[in-house]
Amino acid sequence: MGSELGIADEKLLALNDYATSPFFSAGERTALEYADAISTTGRDVTDELFARVHALFNDDEIVELTEIIAWENASAKFNRALRIPSQKLWTGRSGRK
Repeated sequence: MGSELGIADEKLLALNDYATSPFFSAGERTALEYADAISTTGRDVTDELFARVHALFNDDEIVELTEIIAWENASAKFNRALRIPSQKLWTGRSGRK
């Protein structure tokens, strides 16, 4: 999907290194850090992180971002519990998976 939206393969492949990758803006890094904080067991969204999120996004955008993160987490847990394997939908523009 990311490739279909015009996101470069290199950027998608750099997601694990978003905190230091030059492919991501400060806003993208903050949103991804927020997603990590919500998604990682035993971790929480700190007041400092939420303040940074709130400085970049309005209330409606924060609700939407949080909902998308929560939905993806629920889907992943559902699939893992039912042993539903990855569908390998992303191949990138070069055809690699």
